[in-house]
Amino acid sequence: MSWFLFALICLLSWGCADLFYKRGTDESDRYSHLKIAVWVGIMMGVSSLALLIFAGNGMTAGDLLENAVKYLPASLGYIISMVIGYAGIRYLEMSIISPVQNASGALTAVALIAYYVITGNAAGLADEFGMPALDITGTVLIVAGIIALAFAEKRLADRENAALAAAGLSDEEKKKQRRYRIGALALIFPLLYCLFDTIGTAADGIILDEETGLGIGEIEVLILYGFTFFLAGLGCWIWMLIREKKPYNPFGKGEMSKEIAAGFEEFGQVFYVYAMAQKPVLAAPMIAGYCIVSLLLCRVFQKEKLTKAQYACVFIVIAGILLLGISEGIGEA
Repeated sequence: MSWFLFALICLLSWGCADLFYKRGTDESDRYSHLKIAVWVGIMMGVSSLALLIFAGNGMTAGDLLENAVKYLPASLGYIISMVIGYAGIRYLEMSIISPVQNASGALTAVALIAYYVITGNAAGLADEFGMPALDITGTVLIVAGIIALAFAEKRLADRENAALAAAGLSDEEKKKQRRYRIGALALIFPLLYCLFDTIGTAADGIILDEETGLGIGEIEVLILYGFTFFLAGLGCWIWMLIREKKPYNPFGKGEMSKEIAAGFEEFGQVFYVYAMAQKPVLAAPMIAGYCIVSLLLCRVFQKEKLTKAQYACVFIVIAGILLLGISEGIGEA
């Protein structure tokens, strides 16, 4: 299967995960983001254990420990970004937070290009592109669409906050308007997500590179990341136990959306790793386009409204993905 299909499956899966992350978030629960992290940790931990048993190829504890240290920059970048993202969902609609977060795809592509140039591996960069004109044009459209969408969302949030400020609300009414209460500070969450996700994704592109990477394969990356996230989820569970004086039950009533979100997250993660292993410079911005899927799903199921500018950005990103698909199809013909 080609990198394009891997990236497309990941894009669709993570877009669905965003919808259920939003549905599984309780704005009144200050530990909602940690509960989501617990469920993602459970799902990834179970998947990693299964991979280790059935596809570990005799991997020893020593091998895991050694490579876990090598993979730490990527896994920490991802885990920090994701927990920050879960926290941001409490304060912002998914249609606002997802495009800002996924500007990381553009930053990752820039970081990887810089890496290839600095390390003198320009030939590796050239190998990324099958049909350079289509690949570059498609990537530029995706990046431009996501960045434009992020700016459109910020302007929309600013207008809504200004309208609330001018509405003459009472102090009690203002307290009920979470976005009004924290205002522009809410955008710190997706911006921090963008920063740490860029670190994690760029590190993945370097680690998985067959020519200059660290010799860690796709299965091993999935195992290492899954176990690391399991430990992070366990840490979140212990923290809530200490703070709340009672254990969080992830299998309790009302937790189904978190479970489904975690399932889509892990399913997409598998295809993400294989896409990044083949063509990270092209795969990173394309996968970041999952914010478009998030946007459309939240429009349908969460009744979040979209403006004309948002729809225009959606079409630009879709056009970019289609160009990459055409290029991949021509290259395989």
